[in-house]
Amino acid sequence: MNKCREAAGKIVQETQKFIEAHTTTSVERAVARLLGIDGVDSQGVPLPNLVVEQVQQAGLLNKGIAYWLANGVLALGMTVQELAVRVGEGQVNLVKLPSQGIQQIREICAGLAVNTVKEISRQRSRREELLRELGEGQQPYLYVIVATGNIYEDVIQAQAAVRQGADIIAVIRSTGQSLLDYVPYGATTEGFGGTFATRENFRIMRKALDEVAGEVGRYVRLTNYCSGLCMPEIAVMGALERLDVMLNDSMYGIIFRDINMQRTFVDQYFSRMINGYSGIVINTGEDNYLTTADAVEAAHTVLASQFINEQFALVSGVPEEQMGLGHAFEITPELEDGFLLELAQAQLVREIFPKAPIKYMPPTKFMTGNIFQGQVQNALFNVASIMTGQGIHLLGMLTEAIHTPFLQDRYLSLENARYVFKTMRHLGEELEFKEDGVIQNRAGEVLLKAAGLLEEIAQLGLMTAISKGYFGDISRQPDGGKGLSGVIRKADSYYYNPFIKLFMRGRDE
Repeated sequence: MNKCREAAGKIVQETQKFIEAHTTTSVERAVARLLGIDGVDSQGVPLPNLVVEQVQQAGLLNKGIAYWLANGVLALGMTVQELAVRVGEGQVNLVKLPSQGIQQIREICAGLAVNTVKEISRQRSRREELLRELGEGQQPYLYVIVATGNIYEDVIQAQAAVRQGADIIAVIRSTGQSLLDYVPYGATTEGFGGTFATRENFRIMRKALDEVAGEVGRYVRLTNYCSGLCMPEIAVMGALERLDVMLNDSMYGIIFRDINMQRTFVDQYFSRMINGYSGIVINTGEDNYLTTADAVEAAHTVLASQFINEQFALVSGVPEEQMGLGHAFEITPELEDGFLLELAQAQLVREIFPKAPIKYMPPTKFMTGNIFQGQVQNALFNVASIMTGQGIHLLGMLTEAIHTPFLQDRYLSLENARYVFKTMRHLGEELEFKEDGVIQNRAGEVLLKAAGLLEEIAQLGLMTAISKGYFGDISRQPDGGKGLSGVIRKADSYYYNPFIKLFMRGRDE
């Protein structure tokens, strides 16, 4: 384990040199939101996009949008929101306003930033207060997805799932939203395969879950996705509307959504600062590797990626207690003793990251539409989870590969998990794995291979390793994918983002 962490640390340190020298349009839009900009213009274009695009087109975004907004506030005597509206109306050009002096600019900007950070701290404190008042379900937390496309229908389904035992509600995003280079605005009632992630939708679902939490007598966590081209912006919205868990992983975006790796490594760094400061648990996407690669042969790549994600999270100020590192129950049911190999992987991950609320994903790759077989596969997944003490348990659906789950499908899955968890609650404490047996040997083999892979990547560099298809059997290039045009090299000492120091300073200072 020490060798793995040492190699992963070298990988991240090298990648961090690039990250800290660059910003992106999405990072700057996130800063604009943190400074108080929200809403859209008369054409429905988000105001954060408009102000950032104006400065970027002038080739001056390398100073950071905070500089230009604070300068505008001083020059025109407006609030940041008023300034953004005028930009949207074509009445103000930020880069043509007279400079007010760097010291004044930074002072006004720091004051605006502190106000938002206080609001994020207030939301974190509110979560902690509700957890003390209401309590929570036992780990593994039962995690259920709702995804109708209509936020108001999602509320009905989410509250029903909570009454049936769900601890975490995830509102999965509409298909393709991760590739949109803007955040939709307002409450949405149409989406394909999910519901758009918007600040208003977050607010609506948060309110609904708080209401049902009072009814059932336990706090209910809310999850959404901040991966994709707007990762930092959605992280801001999640912090301000008290989300509790956010899917946040650049590797997922690079490999499975073909987002440019330079763009998303920079985006991930700032978004994780926001998540870390706001007390949001991040979820990583290593489980997805096993949808494209073989779960037996590629198990060590999952572990290697978890080590890398751990180091990236620490650099961003995310404590271990907020690292929902991902893995999945995806070995083919046809493999003899496959369940033993699943136990080996689950126990290995649990022991290596003891403080992390590990996210365990259900069978999907080998679900065929046979609901009876599917229910058995999910039951075995539930057994593995409770035996090895996973943290976040994403419920498997017996109708996987058939349709978006109905209310009754979720009920049956919750019933299955609750039964297994109750009847086997302390089974893992009563059993020991056979010395030099299949499970111990498999765990040792995976750890050894992960160490070798990490040392190899430390020599190559992470971007090169990804280009060679080391993860998920999918190759991506450093200058390929979506969003590269939004990567900007910082103007050295002139670049200003007041939130980096505030978030990294720690919430209690």
